[in-house]
Amino acid sequence: MPRKPKRPCSWPGCPNLTEGRFCEEHQKEENRRYEKYGRDPAVRRRYGRAWKRIRDKYASEHPLCEQCLKEGRYVRTEEIHHKLPLSQGGTHERGNLIALCRSCHAKIHAENGDRWHNR
Repeated sequence: MPRKPKRPCSWPGCPNLTEGRFCEEHQKEENRRYEKYGRDPAVRRRYGRAWKRIRDKYASEHPLCEQCLKEGRYVRTEEIHHKLPLSQGGTHERGNLIALCRSCHAKIHAENGDRWHNR
């Protein structure tokens, strides 16, 4: 299947072509900006180094998206999701985690309305 054509980076004045929203150089800048200004400071306290270890271990044990696998599709795991969010009393325990691809992860957050809400 043919790939979508590359498009210009969304960073102002950047002429680089990319498959995503930003080129590699400006994606790092955008991530830093989001972590500093766009993300709730309480989130940083909940997702520290321990979470990264738990996430990486869970992802290595579950290399395929669990939602897609139920539907008979084989898609690589890209995100580890908390079934009960930490903000609602969830924990990093294995029973509360699920391995998802980006589209399934975005779909769950869009259905819950907890990612793109107005602040």
